Amino acid sequence: NLQLDSLHLEIYLCRCLWYFELLRYSHMSRENPNILISGTPGVGKSSLASLLAEKSGLSWINVGDFAKENGCLADWDEEYQSHELDEDKLIDLLEEKQKPGGLILEHHVTDIFPERWFDIVFVLRTDNTELYDRLSGRGYSGKKLEENLQCEIFQTVLDEAKEAYRGEIVHQLQSNTLQEKEENCSRILSWIDQWHKDRGKVRSEKRKLPMNPNMHLNSDS
Repeated sequence: NLQLDSLHLEIYLCRCLWYFELLRYSHMSRENPNILISGTPGVGKSSLASLLAEKSGLSWINVGDFAKENGCLADWDEEYQSHELDEDKLIDLLEEKQKPGGLILEHHVTDIFPERWFDIVFVLRTDNTELYDRLSGRGYSGKKLEENLQCEIFQTVLDEAKEAYRGEIVHQLQSNTLQEKEENCSRILSWIDQWHKDRGKVRSEKRKLPMNPNMHLNSDS
């Protein structure tokens, strides 16, 4: 209603501010952060996620394995020699897993997950020669090998992550050597430590927010 008087307009703006403050703090209500590790097949996602889970105590889910174990596979793609995902069923099951926080989710596709799930997203990058050797060693060949290499060359996964999530939470990490894996793990552990420190500050601020947007306003609306 464009004819709102000044009091009702003030109430409306107060409610908007209250709502956006709740959105700002909502992800910090988790006890531990949720992390997405992504990248082209062969860049070392599972290796890093496994090491990170071991050192951080966070839970780790490989989405491909989880889909197989929970009946989330759809039709078989003969061209790529792999199953498609039943994304709706997968998301419904993972929704419950991510709620408490403390989850490392690992998958080569980024844009099927809700943005609100993650506090940070890491996309691993690998030099093409190294990636070729890794994928060939897995038995990749023909079109499947070629398209995965092109995906890495054109940073497809990184671009999709930046489109699907806020730019400030998306980070790329080089993943060519064991040393880089260790360094990446250490960097993420440092980030987790800082997340907990920031969470303590945010929770302190959150306690100062009014529980009701009309607490200081008298409205007959």
